Amino acid sequence: MNTLEQIHDRLAVLSPQTIEVRDDSALHAGHAGARSGGGHFQLTIVSDSFKGQRTLARHRMVYEALGDMMKNRIHALAIQALTAEEAELKPKSKEH
Repeated sequence: MNTLEQIHDRLAVLSPQTIEVRDDSALHAGHAGARSGGGHFQLTIVSDSFKGQRTLARHRMVYEALGDMMKNRIHALAIQALTAEEAELKPKSKEH
């Protein structure tokens, strides 16, 4: 199982409606974390598990779900953790 699949698998405990993971590791080639094997990722996750939780608590929930991956397979992770209601209110980005 590759790292992206493993991220999706582990985050399933948060009952997400959607998960989008982008691997930005190639943009960080030569970086110390990249040399040691850890990847750079951007995560957008929508889950009602985040209801009533502040940003820090949401990020902790994601880190807990990912467990040991944060120590070896993931060097950097940018997280956007939203409830379904917040995701609906968020302006959609336009792709060029």
